[in-house]
Amino acid sequence: MTTLTMTTPFSPPLYMQRYQFVIDYVKTYRPKKVIDFGCAECCLLKKLKFHRNGIQLLVGVDINSVVLLKRMHMLAPLISDYLQPSDGPLTIELYQGSVTEREPCTRGFDLVTCVELIEHLELVEVASFSEVVFGYMSPGAVIVSTPNVEFNPLLPGLRGFRNYDHKFEWTRAEFQTWAHKVCRDYGYSVHFTGVGEAVGHWREVGFCTQIAVFQRNFHGSMSNAERLEPSVYRLMYKVVYPSLSDNNIYQRTLVNEVLYEAQHLRQEWLSRMNMDSNNNAHFCAPPLMDVFQHGVEGGTCDWQPVYQQGGTICVPLACVWSSPRVRALCGSMQRLREELLVDSRVRMSADGTVLNLPADDDDDDEEEVEEEEDVKAVSGVANNVEEDWDRELGCYGNV
Repeated sequence: MTTLTMTTPFSPPLYMQRYQFVIDYVKTYRPKKVIDFGCAECCLLKKLKFHRNGIQLLVGVDINSVVLLKRMHMLAPLISDYLQPSDGPLTIELYQGSVTEREPCTRGFDLVTCVELIEHLELVEVASFSEVVFGYMSPGAVIVSTPNVEFNPLLPGLRGFRNYDHKFEWTRAEFQTWAHKVCRDYGYSVHFTGVGEAVGHWREVGFCTQIAVFQRNFHGSMSNAERLEPSVYRLMYKVVYPSLSDNNIYQRTLVNEVLYEAQHLRQEWLSRMNMDSNNNAHFCAPPLMDVFQHGVEGGTCDWQPVYQQGGTICVPLACVWSSPRVRALCGSMQRLREELLVDSRVRMSADGTVLNLPADDDDDDEEEVEEEEDVKAVSGVANNVEEDWDRELGCYGNV
C-alpha cells in the first residue's frame, strides 16, 4: 500500500469525536446508570455530567489510583449546580479496580463504556474482560472503541502501535470476530461503526477508531435492584449532586425563586410610585399581558395589584405565580401556597394569598449579607462552568 502523507489532523480531534459518540448515544437512549471503564483522567465523565440526559448514577473505574486522586475533584458540583439544581438526582463515584475482576456493585448498569481500553489488556485477559463485562455484569448496552490497525499506515510518523502501552491493535476483521463471539456467548447483538474517516480512495481502510455497540438481546433490567457495597474495588471518590428530588433542596429553590420574583415586583412598584410619606395604600397593576397570559391555574384571574399597607409592600401570590420558573417548579397555586406557608423565610397574609415584604430597603441588608456568604461558600467548590474540549486531554495525541 502506498503511504499516505496525511498531515491534516482530525477535526474535531479524534478523542473529542469518541466522547461525542458516547454523548450522542446517551442523548438518544437515556440510560440511568452508566459506568466508564478505564476512565483515567475522567474527561468522558466530566462531559457526561454536563450532558447527563437522565443519568442518575455515573461511575468511573481505573486501575491507576494516582490519576484518579489527581483528577477526581474536577467532577465536583459547580456553583451553578447549587444555584439551579437539576430536576433529577446524580451521584458520581470513582473506583480503583480492574475490568477483569468481578465486582458486585458494577452489576445492574444500563450502559458500560470502554473507550480505548481493551488494547491495554494482555490478549490472554480479553476473555476475562468479556466474561466480566458481558457475562457477570450483563448491562443493557456496551460501547467498545479501539484503534483500527489498518489505518496506522496513514498516520504520519507512526511506527508500530499508537501507544507504548498497547498490547495489541486489531484489524477490523479481528475486532468483529471477537465481537461476534461475545454476542454468541452472552446473548448480545452488535453494530459496527467508528470515528475518524480517511479521505478519498483511502476510505477503504475504515475508520481510525473502530467502535462496536452491543445491545443485550433479552429484556428485563437489574437497574432497579438494590445496589451492593463494593467488595473488590476501592472507592476513591463519591459526590451526590444537589437536585430537586431532594425535598430540602426543592423547598429552598422554590422559596428562593418566589422571593426573587416578589422582590422584583416590589422594586418595580417602588420605582413607579415614588413613595409618599403617608401610610395610605397605593396601587399598581401588574403588566396586563401577564394577567391575560397566565392567570391563576392557567385560567382567568381578577386584577390583583401590588400595594402598600403601612411599612409593608403586599405582593399578591397570583402575581408571583405569573413567573414561568415558579409555575414549572410548583405545578399548582394550591401547592405553592402550601409550600410557602410552612417556610419561616416567607411572610404571608393569614389567608395565604399575599406575600408581605418590607417597604424599607434597609430591612433587607442582613439577609443580603447572609445570602452573599452562602454564595461565597458554594463558589469555593468550583467557579468555571465552561467546557474546554481542546485542552482537557494532552496524552495520546489526537488518536
